[in-house]
Amino acid sequence: AQARMQGGSSGIGYGLKYQARCISDVKADTDYTSFLAGTLSLKEENEVHLLRLSSGGSELICEGLFSHPNEIWDLASCPFDQRIFSTVFSTGESFGAAIWQIPELYGQLNSPQLERVASLDAHVGKINCVLWWPSGRCDKLISMDEQNIFLWSLDCSNKSAEVLSKDSAGMLHSLSGGAWDPHDVNAVAATGESSVQFWDLRTMKYGISVDLLCSQKVNSIERAHVRGVDYNPKREHILITAEDESGIHVWDLRKAKAPVQELPGHTHWTWAVKCNPEYDGLILSAGTDSAVNLWYASASSTNNKAPESPVESTRERVNLLLNSYTDYEDSVYGLAWSSREPWVFASLSYDGRVVIESVKPFLPRL
Repeated sequence: AQARMQGGSSGIGYGLKYQARCISDVKADTDYTSFLAGTLSLKEENEVHLLRLSSGGSELICEGLFSHPNEIWDLASCPFDQRIFSTVFSTGESFGAAIWQIPELYGQLNSPQLERVASLDAHVGKINCVLWWPSGRCDKLISMDEQNIFLWSLDCSNKSAEVLSKDSAGMLHSLSGGAWDPHDVNAVAATGESSVQFWDLRTMKYGISVDLLCSQKVNSIERAHVRGVDYNPKREHILITAEDESGIHVWDLRKAKAPVQELPGHTHWTWAVKCNPEYDGLILSAGTDSAVNLWYASASSTNNKAPESPVESTRERVNLLLNSYTDYEDSVYGLAWSSREPWVFASLSYDGRVVIESVKPFLPRL
C-alpha cells in the first residue's frame, strides 16, 4: 500500500479503495507525520486507513488498515492519544457516533478489529460532527446533530461516555458542523443553514438576537450556506468561514457585523477551510471544483492597519492566493494540516484519493 507520485504534481498520492470524505491529522503522534482517513461506501465494508509519511517525505505508507462497520461521515483523531479517534457514521437508516481505539499493531498490516471505546448514543436524527477538546489532555468532547449540541465526559479506561450538558438550537436552525475555540475552551462555533452560532459551554446557551453583544461576544453571524468554519489558532477572536457560493470570509469576532477580509474561494462550492497550526494567516480551502487553494490572509488586514503604501496594498491583494492544487478528479471534502510538520497538509477527494503536499516554497514570502 505504498504511494505513487502524481503526474505533473509535487504531491504524494495514495488511493483508498472506496469513496471518502474524511481525513484527520494524528496530532498525538510525535514520531511521525501521520493521518487517519475513513471511507464512505454504501455497499462494502468501510475502512479506516492509518497513513504515515516516510521520514524522507517521499512516500505515504499504510501503517494499518481497519474495517469500520458503516459509512464514515466525520472522523477526528484524539489530540492526546494517537490510538484513539472518533467517527460519525450512517447505516443508511440512522446515524451514530463512537470513539474507537486502534489495537497495538506489532508490525502486521492486517490488523485486528478496531475496539469500540464508547458510543455517543444520546442523539436522535442526523449527527454531524464530534469535536475534541482543542488542546492539552482533557476528557471532554462535543457532538452535534442538526438540532442539539452535547458536551460529553469520556472515560477510556472504563469504556464509557456520559453527557454533561446539552442544549438545542431550536427548530428554526439546522446545525451542520462546528469548531472549538482554541483560545477559549468555553466557546464553540456551530454552522447552520443561515448563520454561525456561538455557544458558551458554561451555560450551554447561545443568544438568539443577532445584534445583541453580550460581554463583548457576538452570538451569531448571519450568513447563508456556511459549509466549514475554523478558528485561527495563532490569533484570538479570528474565525474563518467557507461558504457555498460566496467564498471565504475572515471575521474578527469583536466586531462581527462584517468580515474583515473576503477571499474569492472556489469556482464552485467552497466546502472546507483550515487554518495552519503554526504559520499565522496561512489558510487552506477545498471545494467541489476539485481543487485545494492555499491563501495568505495577512495579519495587517485582519488588524485593520492601513497599508504602508499603495504598492504594498496591491501586492497584498495579489498574494492572497499563493497556490492552487488541481490534481484531483472529484470534489475535495477532506483537509488536514499536519501539526508535527506544519508546512505539510493532506487532502482527500471524494473518489478516495489522498494527496500530501508541502507548502515550503511559499513560506519565505510570508
